[in-house]
Amino acid sequence: YKKAITGGIILGIMIFFLPPLYGEGYITIKQLLDGDYDKVLANSFIYDYVGHDWAILGFVGIIILIKIVATSITIGSGGNGGIFAPSLFTGALTGFFFSYGINLTGISVLTIPNFIVVGMAGVLSGVVHAPLTAIFLIAEVTGGYALFVPLMIVSALSYFIARYLEPYTVYTKKLALKGHLPGGNKDKAVLNQMKLKKLIETDFTTVNKDMSLGELVEVISQSKRNIFPIINEKQEIIGIINLDNIREIMFQQEKYETEKVENLMTLPSSIIDINTDMQKVMDFFETHKVWNLPVTENGKYIGFVSKSKIFTEYRNQLIKQAQQLEQL
Repeated sequence: YKKAITGGIILGIMIFFLPPLYGEGYITIKQLLDGDYDKVLANSFIYDYVGHDWAILGFVGIIILIKIVATSITIGSGGNGGIFAPSLFTGALTGFFFSYGINLTGISVLTIPNFIVVGMAGVLSGVVHAPLTAIFLIAEVTGGYALFVPLMIVSALSYFIARYLEPYTVYTKKLALKGHLPGGNKDKAVLNQMKLKKLIETDFTTVNKDMSLGELVEVISQSKRNIFPIINEKQEIIGIINLDNIREIMFQQEKYETEKVENLMTLPSSIIDINTDMQKVMDFFETHKVWNLPVTENGKYIGFVSKSKIFTEYRNQLIKQAQQLEQL
């Protein structure tokens, strides 16, 4: 209810100022195709400027940008905004905006309805990655078979550009991220399902740089870990003690009072922020050839993430996805 009410209020405000946003937009498309450009401003806050060509152009430009936001809010708040109708609406207005703007500048005289038609085909082709559907559908709906060649060119260009920038459509994006599509990056899809925050291990005993070797040995004797982060007064990690690196000196009792932790610590290979995505985390592990890396939040130490923990979760995600596929 909260999402629906919030989305409804926001959309209501948008429609109050920009009435063409209401509905599928087919009425607005027909008005533009018929040449009734002034009707696009009907009931809007700039209706008094009807007859001003630049006002119409600016109004249409605003609608093109806001329509994308309005559609997203509709779907995000639980409504059925669809993909098909908003694509046609946005394409038609974009074609109109381009051709009408060129005509106003006097650079050339373009046939506005033709650009409205190919604009619809171009946006639809790019959004759903279906150039043939866009070509034949728009030609059939508008009766614009005379524009068949321009429709082919625009739809093909739109498809290849969209496919280059985004390999998947709005319909297949989520499936691709979950690794359910052939040819999808299964490894990346699984990593995207994992959250670093859930993999952090916090049972590492922290030590102070001013501690003596004897005090450090006492801490080690009570810990089950091989790594000991060194934290300053600001809770920032300034170094680590690796048990493998001090194994020899820790048995030299004559140094228990004279040797300080500060002289034994080493700098961590890398420090990971808690908001880092898992693909980059794995890149850090591969680059530095380590099994544990410290994690910070707002610069403060919170724990370590281990490669073994990631591998375990990775395997669990694969099993989970396999079970989901079996249920399908």
